[in-house]
Amino acid sequence: MFTSPLLNNLIEFLPKVRGKYQKDEPMSKHTWFAVGGPAEILYHPADQEDLKYFLQNLPNNIPIYLLGGGSNLLVRDGGILGVVIKLDNKNFKQIEVGDGWIKCGAGLPNIDLKKILLKHELGGLEFLCSIPGVIGGSIKTNAGCFGSEIKDVMLCAEVMNGLGEISTLTPKDFNLSYRNSLFPDDWIILSMTLKTYHEPKAKIQQKLEEQKNYRIANQPYNEKTAGSTFKNPQGLKAWELIQKSGCAELQIGGAKVSEKHNNFLINTGNATAEDIEQLGEEIIARVKEHTSITLEWEIRRLGIRK
Repeated sequence: MFTSPLLNNLIEFLPKVRGKYQKDEPMSKHTWFAVGGPAEILYHPADQEDLKYFLQNLPNNIPIYLLGGGSNLLVRDGGILGVVIKLDNKNFKQIEVGDGWIKCGAGLPNIDLKKILLKHELGGLEFLCSIPGVIGGSIKTNAGCFGSEIKDVMLCAEVMNGLGEISTLTPKDFNLSYRNSLFPDDWIILSMTLKTYHEPKAKIQQKLEEQKNYRIANQPYNEKTAGSTFKNPQGLKAWELIQKSGCAELQIGGAKVSEKHNNFLINTGNATAEDIEQLGEEIIARVKEHTSITLEWEIRRLGIRK
């Protein structure tokens, strides 16, 4: 039985919300790696007011974590103690389009932005459609690809802090840099407003297809993976360092290095979170030994190791 050392039967101590609580929810159902132990409680807020009420009435000794799309995350096999919050209600997926901007709810999957761009003929955000995850999760790591990053297109974001207070912040407030940001643990992104411009539908479609085809050709596709595993050291490519250090064919348990792109780790079907983490640590050690460069995890690791 998975129980918290903080409180017995944790759910009895949580605020009575309009959203939904799930006890001992396997995080393997909510992450792209499809591994990981259970969240003690997974909370799905009904809307912003429900989330605010929860935060303002939550006992201080209960830890909380925010789950985005589960794409850049490795949840360890021992699971997560406390409450994991997932903004997957439709109220966190609303879209508003204006002149030169689009406002997206934090829970909107990036891939769903594609049909909005095509419908309204909005350009400049095609790169975001190909990044796994949800809009709200894009800020913490300043997500980017194909030469663009969130900091290049972000106008502002609505943020709720641990006290349930909402403020509107700009990119400067987040201090966005390569795969990094100033992002306190108790901040929850509610929505993000992005700059855009008119672009013919055919041209948008062309960009989307080109980017999709590139990913299919050069990265693992329809595989259980969490995207790039390590950040690129300045002026270098992580995949090249991994390859040159003899790690291209490494495998531990059910986890292996992708043949298509060496900076991706793959769950071949029966991997544990421990397999994946050990594989990553082995790569870091070998690259350090061969190049004197220490790779830094880009994937967030969360929870308890068994």
